[in-house]
Amino acid sequence: MHSNGQGGLPVPAADAVVVDGLSKIYQVPEREGGFSASVRGFFRRKYRDVLAVQQVSFQIRPGEIVGFLGPNGAGKTTTLKMLSGLLHPTGGGARVLGFTPWERKNDYLRAMTLVMGQRNRLSWDIPAADSFLLNQAIYRISDVEYQRTLAELDELLDLTPIMRKPVRNL
Repeated sequence: MHSNGQGGLPVPAADAVVVDGLSKIYQVPEREGGFSASVRGFFRRKYRDVLAVQQVSFQIRPGEIVGFLGPNGAGKTTTLKMLSGLLHPTGGGARVLGFTPWERKNDYLRAMTLVMGQRNRLSWDIPAADSFLLNQAIYRISDVEYQRTLAELDELLDLTPIMRKPVRNL
């Protein structure tokens, strides 16, 4: 391990991602009802703290495939935005590919990609056959294994009639 020179966060040379105590607090304006409260709020706005991410720590080694799961509001998207450099944390530290993401150095920005989405995902708009191919690529399934599994599923579920239909219509 070696230090990253920023507060002594240890960065094992073998780790692609090191997150140590990452936190994000948003200050959200509070709004009161009524005209006079609105006028007062214009001159003296009150804020409350919203804790989006609290002391998140983990490590990911090169080549690992990981999932980032949790309920709505758990801080998954905020954490990913900090690791991509889109947001600055309010506490903790992180190193991704040897870089501090929120410094947004050109070499880092060229080395990383982040794709985020919710319900309007591409995979919902493409035919089932293409969504299977997309998952084959994502999960690095060999062509032989893919064809064998697809044939088995087709035999069990008679998929052929629906393979050209968009996933959202199934």
